[in-house]
Amino acid sequence: MVEDDPGVSDALALLLASIGHETATYPDAESFFEVNPPGDRDTVIVDLGLPGLTGIQVIRWVKRLKHQPRVIAISGQSSRAIDRLLDGETADVLLRKPLQEETLLRHL
Repeated sequence: MVEDDPGVSDALALLLASIGHETATYPDAESFFEVNPPGDRDTVIVDLGLPGLTGIQVIRWVKRLKHQPRVIAISGQSSRAIDRLLDGETADVLLRKPLQEETLLRHL
């Protein structure tokens, strides 16, 4: 999970752990890029509004991997702002903050 808000990151990590998912959290794209890339059995949850390198850059990088994981993009911005941010890029799932637990879990 790539999320700069520690409250959101911690809450999502706890939720995912409670249902048996291993979760690695990164506060920014730069630290995410420093680790081994995820595989096709993984899911990357990424905030579109990251400081520095953006969530869109994470999506682009992930989509170039040979074994692509699922991508769940999250954002607290308006639909119009999200469309501008995505600029033609696609995630497997796009969810708006505040996240509903049931909705997130349905997409894992």
